[in-house]
Amino acid sequence: MCVESIPPPSSRLTRRGVLAGAAALAGTTAVLTAAAPRADATAASEERRPAGGDLVIEGGTLLDPATGEVTEDAVVVIVDGVVRSAGERGSAAVPEGAEVLDAHGRWILPGLVEAHIHLNTAAEARDAVQYGATSARSGSTNFYQDIAVRELARQAPEQAPRLRAAGVFVTPDLGDTVLADPDLTPLARLRGGVRSPEALRRVVEVNIARGADVIKTRVNERAGLPEQDPLAQVYDREQLSAVVAAARRGGKGVLCHSYSEKGCHDAVMAGVRSLEHGAFVGERTLHEMRRRGTYFTPTLTAIAGLADSPDPVLAERGRQYLPALKRAVLAAHELGVPLAAGTDSSGGKIKPIGREVELMRAAGLSALDAIRTATTGAAKLLGLDRTAGRLARGFAGDVLLVDGDPLADVTVLKKPVRVVRSGFAL
Repeated sequence: MCVESIPPPSSRLTRRGVLAGAAALAGTTAVLTAAAPRADATAASEERRPAGGDLVIEGGTLLDPATGEVTEDAVVVIVDGVVRSAGERGSAAVPEGAEVLDAHGRWILPGLVEAHIHLNTAAEARDAVQYGATSARSGSTNFYQDIAVRELARQAPEQAPRLRAAGVFVTPDLGDTVLADPDLTPLARLRGGVRSPEALRRVVEVNIARGADVIKTRVNERAGLPEQDPLAQVYDREQLSAVVAAARRGGKGVLCHSYSEKGCHDAVMAGVRSLEHGAFVGERTLHEMRRRGTYFTPTLTAIAGLADSPDPVLAERGRQYLPALKRAVLAAHELGVPLAAGTDSSGGKIKPIGREVELMRAAGLSALDAIRTATTGAAKLLGLDRTAGRLARGFAGDVLLVDGDPLADVTVLKKPVRVVRSGFAL
């Protein structure tokens, strides 16, 4: 049985209700009492409606990840949440009476970009920011909570990272996610789950109608569930191509959960924008990724976490997968495949994005290149390369202060001394 191949109702009829429901689940209802933005809001909407503070950060050592340039005794001037200037003292005027944050003895970096995280509550969103992730991409939620978190970030940026929302997971078994929107409920009667072109298209279209910025799907089963086989393939290339085609019609890219080499190759050939996890991605697929500009988000943090699991199946899986994934990361980097840092944090346990940078470094990247995976690299993947990942004029006033030189020891990024989000010092 297939659902009818008709578009879902206009998002203007239901978006406010969906946002309100998602906001309640995310604990953000009070913030969303104002009229919700239209579903066709673009990535530039937060730049058109700035909500930020004024702040001057002075005296620290500034690192520009894009160039690797290091500036001693630097001054960063943020006005209305946007960087007005960043450089050596005296290079730009400091607004009279502005709040000053003393950074002497510390390093100044742009806020980090987390390319794969699951944010279901306002508390999780705040934790992500406190750990230094001032921009992020959702890896999906069950009931559109990430869309509400995205709106929270626009209205109260100090409480959530700037977010690219993925909506609900395009997966064979939606489970309770069929209750996320009335337009999904017909899929509950499908034998074999969401597999036909019509059903796949329906989930993508509902996501886009509800305001998703990206689409999340899978090619393999999960590594974090002992009863599943992460190398078992759940969608073939044709099905993945149907997801990608539907997403492209709505102007969206696709991130794809993957592990096996065949699964990774099918996903890349189907046209996904980024490959997630990808522990056993092979050389032929990496070459294709470089040719296409497909990103690799390995989520080393999540795989490393499996090795510490009390479940023996998961612990053994982690011990086997992590070395293979590190080798894949280094091979990808050496071939020129773009890398993005993501922890795959979920279940209420937010992990520092600095941990992913640490593991990128352990995989063989230089400290600067590892930092770039969580700044300029991830920002480009998210379409934020003119907003996040650097502290330069016109970029977001998102800042990390750390104790110590991150070029000598990237682990300092795991415990930022101070985080600034859109000009607000937290």
